[in-house]
Amino acid sequence: MVIVHTRPRGPRTLAARAEAAVNLAAELRSQIHSGGVRAVTLLVPDPHARFAAVSVGARFFADTVLSDGYGLCTYAFAWNPEREAVDAPVFGPYTGPYGDLRLRPDLATLAPDADGTWFVVCDAEWPDGRAVDIAPRTVLRRQVEAAERLGLVPSIGLEHEVTFTREDGTPVTRSGLDYAVGGLDPLRPLLDAIRAAVDGLDVESVRGECHPGQAELVLGHRDALAACDDAMLQQLVVRRTAASHGVVAGYLAAERPGEGSSCHVHVSLSTQDGPWTATQLEHFVAGVMRAAPGLTPFWAPTWNSYVRLRTAPFSPRVVRWGVDDRTAAVRVAGTGSSTRAEVRFAGADAQPHLVVAAVLAAGRWGIESGLTPPEPTVLPTTPWEARQALAESDLARELLGEEVVNAQLAHLDEEISAGCDAVTDWQRRRGGLRQ
Repeated sequence: MVIVHTRPRGPRTLAARAEAAVNLAAELRSQIHSGGVRAVTLLVPDPHARFAAVSVGARFFADTVLSDGYGLCTYAFAWNPEREAVDAPVFGPYTGPYGDLRLRPDLATLAPDADGTWFVVCDAEWPDGRAVDIAPRTVLRRQVEAAERLGLVPSIGLEHEVTFTREDGTPVTRSGLDYAVGGLDPLRPLLDAIRAAVDGLDVESVRGECHPGQAELVLGHRDALAACDDAMLQQLVVRRTAASHGVVAGYLAAERPGEGSSCHVHVSLSTQDGPWTATQLEHFVAGVMRAAPGLTPFWAPTWNSYVRLRTAPFSPRVVRWGVDDRTAAVRVAGTGSSTRAEVRFAGADAQPHLVVAAVLAAGRWGIESGLTPPEPTVLPTTPWEARQALAESDLARELLGEEVVNAQLAHLDEEISAGCDAVTDWQRRRGGLRQ
């Protein structure tokens, strides 16, 4: 028996995901007991768009982890990118006793790794069974549940841009290769290896992009949890494959001033009667636009995020919408049943589960409130302005919850503080000019 791991296209309810997980669990158990699977790597998305991971033996997974879960230290949701605990009141329960959370594998995420090893993405809960409120998967799952209560099922397609550089930081290609063919020849062996490595994640397209060494990978539409899990799995595999070719795969929002790498979110909603209506789409777009400035730390969580927002072409500094307009922050694209909203705020460094959760929350609010698109406004373009906008946003707390907002503020505070404490090459160069 071969484990079927191809991602289903289009919308899928949480109930349908759960049913798929049951079927995949049976297939996985069979493969484990026949010796076809040696190990399972448990993955949990952290606040910094990466996985915390632990590999367990296949039989231990089947006999124990599937029923009882597996421990993960609480601070994994309260650490900074250097895996040091962030000191903030919201993280007190996570960094006080340094106890264990319980990982619950979601078998609907099952994906092959190599040599008899499989990946599975997990939810996190407290020992008493309560969901971990600030875990990115929990935040997104709750927004999908809220949408389903309105009779709406989200379908999400994510586009991530990545920049390939040599070890010394120089791009693998000298110029941008937007839609190029022959110009991609220096990247051809790597891109071919990446296509093979991400087989099964339903990558819709790979193409050269407009900045040196930059490419874009597009995942086909799927349910919201699958879209974000698979986007992170894709990044993991891309980084690993690039490293095996002596290349660095970078997901900075801006590799250099004037260059931007994004995480564009294509979203549509299905109803019992079919695709969403033009009116629902208008209300959704209106909600996203009205909420966007206050949610900026979710789109732009790092210092580097603001280099993209301030300097990169096509960055969404002005919050406006347009039909098939890539200069707009929210682009309405497609026709008929493929009509969708492309939300272009987030950089490639953003946490995808949190980004999609924020988009769904804001859009749902727009539909529930019957909103119309506002006049164009602007996003904050410094981390301090973004912090203030989120801290003062009662709407953000209403949409995502007090603890989620406070956690994002704490992470941004740590990012700002760490940046102010750092000595950079830029500071040295500027200092040298003072002689």
